[in-house]
Amino acid sequence: MKRFTTYLLVGGWALLSASCSAVRECKAPELNLPEQLVAGVTDSTTIADIGWWKFYGDAALCELIQRTLDNNKDMLAAAARVEQMRQLYRIDKASRLPDFSVRVYGDRETNDYYQKSFSNDPELGAKVGVSWELDLWGNLRWAKRKGGAEYLASVEEWRAMRMTLVAEVATAYFQLMALDNELSIVKQTLETRRQDVRLAKLRFEGGLTAETVYQQAKVEYASTAALIPELERKIKVMENSISLLVSGYPGEKIRRSGLSLNITMPEKLPVGIPSVLLQRRPDVRASEQALQAALAGVGVAYADRFPRLNFTLTGGVENGVLSHIFESPFSYVLGSVTAPVFGFGRKQAKYRAALAAYDQARLKYEKKVLEVFKETDDAVVTYRNVRRSAERKESLRDAAIKYVELATIQYRGGNINYIDVLDAQRRYFDAQIGLNNAVRDEHLALVQLYKALGGGWTVEE
Repeated sequence: MKRFTTYLLVGGWALLSASCSAVRECKAPELNLPEQLVAGVTDSTTIADIGWWKFYGDAALCELIQRTLDNNKDMLAAAARVEQMRQLYRIDKASRLPDFSVRVYGDRETNDYYQKSFSNDPELGAKVGVSWELDLWGNLRWAKRKGGAEYLASVEEWRAMRMTLVAEVATAYFQLMALDNELSIVKQTLETRRQDVRLAKLRFEGGLTAETVYQQAKVEYASTAALIPELERKIKVMENSISLLVSGYPGEKIRRSGLSLNITMPEKLPVGIPSVLLQRRPDVRASEQALQAALAGVGVAYADRFPRLNFTLTGGVENGVLSHIFESPFSYVLGSVTAPVFGFGRKQAKYRAALAAYDQARLKYEKKVLEVFKETDDAVVTYRNVRRSAERKESLRDAAIKYVELATIQYRGGNINYIDVLDAQRRYFDAQIGLNNAVRDEHLALVQLYKALGGGWTVEE
């Protein structure tokens, strides 16, 4: 008993030493996180904690997002991968348990060798076997850990897919509404141009103005009318893009609200702190789990260099005739140790390759963290600046309206030429389009900020 206890202690120490030694050459990631996401901002909360169904209050947009999450092919493929990795993880966990097998067989061997009498040797039997590998060096535990990390990485990739698709649908939706607004502005301007052509014609035929004014009005009308086909094409293409996201065919009518040109966006939004950002971003957590899987791969490769101990127990019945088969029991126990002796450095090379794979995963994880902080800072800066730009574009639009009104009054009073009126109308048209695009960019910047902070994947409870 004392000798057995000594063997047990020695074996446990060897197992612990092997587990620690397996990854001693793996360098931990170097992140050196900043104290703040944005200089001077120490928010304890983040807008990413708001569910997308609350963050995007537009009912039509929320319906499109839900349809996308339910039907998008990439989303369904990601869910299928999660199930695949879950089942593979079950295999890795089951590998540590004994393997039971049952075999029922029957055979008949006949021999009629030269100068020997004919022989007939039938055999019937049933066997039950149990085999088990003793996990001395932790190779099975490392394999289980690797499978678990790969499964969790697939879950985080699925969540990252949700986050990306929510942003893609919202982006396409706001772009579509901005195109609707632009088409409406062009059609309203076209109607104004039509009235201008009618009045210019009357004034020309009445001898009040030269033909040049009439032709100028016709040119402006034709130039505005030429914008409509291209805008209608862009609207159709964008509708088709949204149909693809929701896994629908082209031609489906996309229900949407109107994009208001009134500035209602908040000046500042809570962004949280660096540690919260890393917790919120599923793509960062997926990269971290890939790093854990690579670490476990090093452990598997390290443990593979040591002997493996297997036990096999087989029992059953076996006889040449069926009537006495249950009177012929048999059993045997087998223990085997398989140890590498000389393999021309293959196992050492596999271990070094696993270390190199870990370094790749570590560097990818470090790069992913850097990319996430860059995306977040870019999104914050973009939102701030497009917010300011939209305010200035709104002021420009208001000034342009006043310019058109004054120019029209002065032209009718004979104080300025018609070309001055056209200049005022062009500036107003450009100001309307500019404000529309600025409001669009404001919404798109908010979408990107929400995504950069990790918003869009939380499942509604």
